[in-house]
Amino acid sequence: MTVKITLSLPKKVFEISGENVYLCYQCGKCSAGCPIADKMDYLPNQVIHFVQMNNEKALSTKMIWACAECFNCTVICPRGLDVTKVMEALRIIVLRKGIYKLDLNKVEKIEELPQIALIAASRKLTG
Repeated sequence: MTVKITLSLPKKVFEISGENVYLCYQCGKCSAGCPIADKMDYLPNQVIHFVQMNNEKALSTKMIWACAECFNCTVICPRGLDVTKVMEALRIIVLRKGIYKLDLNKVEKIEELPQIALIAASRKLTG
């Protein structure tokens, strides 16, 4: 099967992650299974929808940086979409643009956040 994606953002995500965001039909299971969904500005399925619509808002959400890469969303997806790979691709796109999105020194109420999310975020940004 050949995948042809013509819009810019979905195409970039596909090139980096190998994931076709058009597989997502917005069932919301990824968001329901996310352990830190209540800490996010947008839910995983909403960010996927932004990408599907070629909306650059997907690159400015806090959600892509808060993702702990626990793979709950990927395991629960009925369409087999690896949501964590999509979030990683979005972070890579932002970093390639030279936009720095997370400064752990400026995180408010850091003691209330899940430690795994902080560790994952610091690893992603310190390479």
